[in-house]
Amino acid sequence: MRKVTSFITTVVITSALIATTALQPLQSAHAAQAPQVTQAAQANGQAYANFPAAHTNERGVPTLAPMLEEVTPAVVNISVQGKRVTRQRLPEAFRFFFGPNSPREEVREQPFQGLGSGVIINAEEGFVVTNAHVIDDATEITVTLRDGRQFDATVLGRDEESDIALLELKNPENLVAIEIGNSDQLRVGDFVVAIGNPFGLGQTVTSGIVSALGRSGLGVDRLENFIQTDAAINSGNSGGALVDLEGNLIGINTAILGPTGGNIGIGFAIPANMMNNLVEQIVEFGEVRRGVLGVRGGNLTQELAEALEINRAQGAWVSEVIDDSAAQRAGIEAGDVILELNGTPVYSFAELAAKVGTIGAGRTIELTLLREGEELKVTVELDRQESQQITADLLHPALRGAELSTVEREGVVVTTVESNSPAERIGLREDDVIIAVNRQAVSTTRELQNMIENAQGVVALNLRRGNSQLYLVLPN
Repeated sequence: MRKVTSFITTVVITSALIATTALQPLQSAHAAQAPQVTQAAQANGQAYANFPAAHTNERGVPTLAPMLEEVTPAVVNISVQGKRVTRQRLPEAFRFFFGPNSPREEVREQPFQGLGSGVIINAEEGFVVTNAHVIDDATEITVTLRDGRQFDATVLGRDEESDIALLELKNPENLVAIEIGNSDQLRVGDFVVAIGNPFGLGQTVTSGIVSALGRSGLGVDRLENFIQTDAAINSGNSGGALVDLEGNLIGINTAILGPTGGNIGIGFAIPANMMNNLVEQIVEFGEVRRGVLGVRGGNLTQELAEALEINRAQGAWVSEVIDDSAAQRAGIEAGDVILELNGTPVYSFAELAAKVGTIGAGRTIELTLLREGEELKVTVELDRQESQQITADLLHPALRGAELSTVEREGVVVTTVESNSPAERIGLREDDVIIAVNRQAVSTTRELQNMIENAQGVVALNLRRGNSQLYLVLPN
């Protein structure tokens, strides 16, 4: 059984125990590097790994120290404090003793502390990038530099779906920013170094290689296009830097995959290009304006390729083009296979969705398509993803008191339900997912609204709650 875990170490004040919070999935392990033995080393009776370092020390031994001396000042430790609200539904028997107006749930505020990592990307402005889950519910954020200096920080913006947050330090001075590399130029086998703050021990450096690119399907419920590495990543590394041997930032460490939450050599990082696209939007607009292509589809598998007589087994297959979408205006057709985006290969539909979703609305991209055995290029100006959160009373009076939001690839999620509201009384609960109306699947709030408005007679909502499904009938 695999387990995916994010790298933030959380301390619950009330218990005074340090625990690792599994807020998001993914895990890694120490990289065992024992490639080839150099002839010179054999002649001396000594064996050294043939590590392609850019520097050697005075004895001629390869070392990463000069590069790390320039890079590590830009990697910071992040500590957060805040309170998390927990809700526990009270037994119905309480209403018998305390009356119909008695509280239906017990609400508690639990203080917490957390530790993570971050990377300075702009020294003058004091901008620090980290993971969104590192600063979840935080009311106080403190950034500690390698030299021990501390700065208070505020959140400029965040994107939950890609797990990226941008912080701004108060009164920044004498900072060192990291150079941002081009993650699209990475290849499997490139050497990388992970820098972060595992388990709150302080700044730690580990090394490994790029194990895979474009990783998705990890069940983290967000945009997935990860760099996989065997550089050791552990809890507390979330938001830290993944750099190449020249010290360029090529990823933000995010999660690890392992059966127990420990490092087994499978770690994941968000590509630097994705991060940079999101940061530019946050700085310019104060929010992420997600780009939308307007296609549905899946991965091009071997079986599908054989059925369609396509001489390829990787790519993003388009099964449907949405009417009046950016894709339709650019001439993309159902049955096309998207092979490249801006000259970079696309290996899966999830990778395509992640890249398009982080590039930003209004930007122009070039796609390479495979259609009827021939390759062609199209230019697409991305649409903007419309606002996805609405108050449910706009849909039906019985839903008053609830807020609904579209979550990509999931459906319509109930984000909040007010106590003693009509929505609560009919049985709607926070985190319920509306997946169908009268047996017709829904994926957006707009589709849900249209189906309820056009329904004849009874409206039956099909919900997913945890691992079970149930129906709620809205009164006429």
